[in-house]
Amino acid sequence: MYKILIVEDNPDIVANIYAFFEPKGFELDNAHNGLSGLALAANNRYDVILLDVMLPGMDGTKLCKTLREELHNKTPVLMLTARDTILDKVAGFDSGADDYLVKPFSLIELEARIKALIRRYQDEHFGHSIEVGALSINVAEHSIKREDQLLKLTPTGFKILHALMNASPRVVSKTELEEKVWGQDIPSSDALRTHLHSVRAQVDKPFDKNMIVTMPGVGYQIIDPGKI
Repeated sequence: MYKILIVEDNPDIVANIYAFFEPKGFELDNAHNGLSGLALAANNRYDVILLDVMLPGMDGTKLCKTLREELHNKTPVLMLTARDTILDKVAGFDSGADDYLVKPFSLIELEARIKALIRRYQDEHFGHSIEVGALSINVAEHSIKREDQLLKLTPTGFKILHALMNASPRVVSKTELEEKVWGQDIPSSDALRTHLHSVRAQVDKPFDKNMIVTMPGVGYQIIDPGKI
């Protein structure tokens, strides 16, 4: 499922977010101050960052601006704050935030906004090339290469590989991968396994080291063998 970084110093808010999202399969990390939040965001990959504005160490506005301008981190950022004036919102958006939610907020609305941000981010980056080690995929050109060799995949295999590469190095659960490929119209339970076999035949079989890894009971991931 999706991985979320919560940068928030209010333990009650953090506890409520964990209680709501963890049972739904979300993976959560938490930092209680701006400096720790910046370190986590810089060294890990997240689908969304929930960022409080008033933080010890470094405020949320400065943290977001540092992420965008210095680290060139494009992870969607949702600002959480008790401030609801127009000027406060403008300051948040100017720092690079993607959305703004005023406290107190509904956890149901928070979930909806998180999913909307993830969809928007994926749509905006859909035409870009993605590289994991020597493997590259260009969605606009519908082309895949490994070590400069052109690979051929079915449309479904292409979607599977794109989803895994877009999430790399995060492990993608079977359920999440099926939803990304087929939406709500998921075929038989063996369909994903069958298509993955075909993808592996192109991506891994002709080469010395495998890049597609099965994590039993967890899901699948694409790795860069050169970093192992």
